[in-house]
Order: sequence, then C-alpha cells, then structure tokens
Amino acid sequence: MINRPFKVLGIQQIAIGGPDKLRLRKLWVDMFGLEVTGTFKSERENVDEDICAIGSGPFKVEVDLMQPLDPDKKPAVHATPLNHVGLWIDDLPVAVEWLSAQGVRFAPGGIRRGAAGFDICFVHPKGSEELPVGGEGVLIELVQAPPEVVKAFAALAASAG
Repeated sequence: MINRPFKVLGIQQIAIGGPDKLRLRKLWVDMFGLEVTGTFKSERENVDEDICAIGSGPFKVEVDLMQPLDPDKKPAVHATPLNHVGLWIDDLPVAVEWLSAQGVRFAPGGIRRGAAGFDICFVHPKGSEELPVGGEGVLIELVQAPPEVVKAFAALAASAG
C-alpha cells in the first residue's frame, strides 16, 4: 500500500460537453431535475457552461454542462462527451507536489481558481516520456475541498468504523 500525504475524499464534479448545452440541459435539468446554480464563460478555456448540482452539503456533486464558445478552437470541450471528472482533495498543494514526484503529468496552468471558486488543477489525459502517468484518456480535475467538506468526510469515515 502506498503512503500518500493527502486523501481523495469523493467526487466533486462531472463535466459533460456537447455542441449545444441547451440539449444537455433538457436531459440533466428538465428530465433529471438537477438545479442550475451558476454559469461560467471563459475565452481562454473556450467554454460556455451551466453549473448544475445534485445532492446537498458536502455530498453535493457539481455537474457542468459545457459547450464551446467556438467549435473550431481548442480546447474542444465538446470533443469528448465526458469531458472530465473532478475529485475532492483534502490538501491540493501537497497532492500536486507528491503526484508530480511520482511522475504524474499535469495539464498546463498549474493550481488556479476554478469556475466554482475552488482551487483546481488537472491531471493530463496522457502521460509523456518525461512524466509517464496520465489519466489514460480521462482529464481529471483535482479540487481543493473546503474545510466543511474535509470535516464531513472525516466524520463519515469515523462513523463507518
């Protein structure tokens, strides 16, 4: 067993891309009943997204419905329908430092503020010669969990035994 200096607490988000977020909203909001909690647009990230949620409190999972601002530019948020999975991390800087030392390749941009207001960074979907560990085709967003989420997961773990 590997001794990690951080914990993955749970799923923070799932990001789904398509050419038209209104079609995504039809399913996720109208049919499944997710609540739209915000929107986010970024020229740099070529994205127009609706931020939705299911669940509550520390167990709320964000579902981002994304379309490109320009379908001919990169990044192409609609090119893979499941764009990325976000994981709550109890100590993001420690996790990034440790994972980097283990050969994990991160996408450009480093740790930065994400659309939902949390610090984030991305594990690149592909490893490289220099950094051989990647997401094996999946972009993985690591998200700094706020203190209340860390506490809730610790309480859940303690009650489980």
